[in-house]
Amino acid sequence: MIMTTLEIFLIAITAGVAGAILGLGGGIIIVPALTLLFGIPIRTAVAASTVSIIATSTGAAVAYLNDRLSNVRVAMWLEMGTATGALTGALVAGYLNQRVLFLMFGVLLAYSGYNMFKARKAELPGEVLPDKVSQRLGLAGSYHDHVLNARVDYQVTRSILGLIIMYFSGAAAGLMGIGAGIFKVPAMDQVMRMPFKASTATSNFMIGVTAASGAVVYFVRGDVNPLITGPVVLGVLLGALVGARLMVRMKTTTIRKLFIPLIIYTAVMMMYKGVSP
Repeated sequence: MIMTTLEIFLIAITAGVAGAILGLGGGIIIVPALTLLFGIPIRTAVAASTVSIIATSTGAAVAYLNDRLSNVRVAMWLEMGTATGALTGALVAGYLNQRVLFLMFGVLLAYSGYNMFKARKAELPGEVLPDKVSQRLGLAGSYHDHVLNARVDYQVTRSILGLIIMYFSGAAAGLMGIGAGIFKVPAMDQVMRMPFKASTATSNFMIGVTAASGAVVYFVRGDVNPLITGPVVLGVLLGALVGARLMVRMKTTTIRKLFIPLIIYTAVMMMYKGVSP
């Protein structure tokens, strides 16, 4: 049991590092590892992953807020769409064809991955003209890029379209039990034209808010096993602190190259689930 706990703890550290760097919760590593390597029931694994997302968000958010990488105004604006979508997804989950949903979101992710691949050599998004909503809400931001050794000022555009995409990403999370970070980062990067580092940091801030509501459900249902969730949360928290420190010192092009295979893999798996018997 001690060896198993130690192995789960080490895997959770890896998931926390990856989650903090890429703006994801780490569930894409934790859930398969717990179920396939340790034979833990899927509901227990998903519950541990959901609680750990709060740890990822908390650990990374502290560092990113200090570095001003997380754009709190953008996060609050987009969280309205995500929360509403997650509620809608949970309510209509039993009435929709899951295959169609997997195919739809798989195609959307593949398209986002393609656009991200085209922009793989761009360190910053270039000139962006803010829309009226962005100007009114003051969504523009700035941070110090340690790699470029320069202050990066940026604007945000297509705020309404970004909010609509967040609604559907929240619905996907509610319908399929997945984290929405895989949708949030491309939406902020490709649609709202935010710098990639600001997108991943803001996504990290947002996923904690989304996961907190889901974690309550798992606690009430009794799916949270302290012997599994404990080492996962501690490992993810430690990994997230390390990952947040690594991310600010990495080139955007490097982070993007790490993200692209992940988004393509997720898109293929979703489309496979949509067509498999």
